[in-house]
Amino acid sequence: MTAAPIHLRDERFMLDPAGAAFWPARRILIAADLHFEKPGMGAARTAALPHNNKATLERLNRLVRLYRPAKVIVLGDNLHDRDATSLLAKDERARIESMAREASFIWISDKPDAGAAGLPGVCVPVYREGAFTFRHMAGPQLGPREFEVSGYFQPKASIDARAKRVSRPCFVTGVNRLMLPAFGTHGGGLDVRDHAIARFFPRGLRVFLLGQDQLFSFALEQLGRMAEVA
Repeated sequence: MTAAPIHLRDERFMLDPAGAAFWPARRILIAADLHFEKPGMGAARTAALPHNNKATLERLNRLVRLYRPAKVIVLGDNLHDRDATSLLAKDERARIESMAREASFIWISDKPDAGAAGLPGVCVPVYREGAFTFRHMAGPQLGPREFEVSGYFQPKASIDARAKRVSRPCFVTGVNRLMLPAFGTHGGGLDVRDHAIARFFPRGLRVFLLGQDQLFSFALEQLGRMAEVA
């Protein structure tokens, strides 16, 4: 896979096609919305949402091995239960504990009662490093030099590619925000044109569409045009 470099507040970030971002200067890996589920929990809601924590953790572990971060920032929505031990199988928890021995985990949650209880690392509603603020859901007001990194909306974009309509998760960037796609397999997704997302980017936005091995970058006004997307 080929990560795409992007400069935010004079800092270089790498956007990975797996749906996570890496900040090399601080050795920070960022992922959003892991959506851990109890075995059978997703299937009880709908057959389209199977229990698949293992696949999510394998993808995250691959990125930890690839980037060797000092910190992993996870922007909730991650757990749908206060007790993490009831959500994760023994081997799934062991995988998280193994990664946590390689990097410090910071779980960002705006729902403290369903944060990261029982998991290694710390759980906070907001985390700041340098000029960057990390939170689950984008905030309405930012400081003049503040840059926000968030998840929650699980952004997706649709384009016309090779005579068919393609909809995929994407990163969204603007003057002072970066919004990440859901990293977990259960992400639903909201179109970037939806007001719920667009209102955070009044000066325009750019999307980085997740491809199989690379990202495809488009300005918002280009999304309706034909594009070569593999």
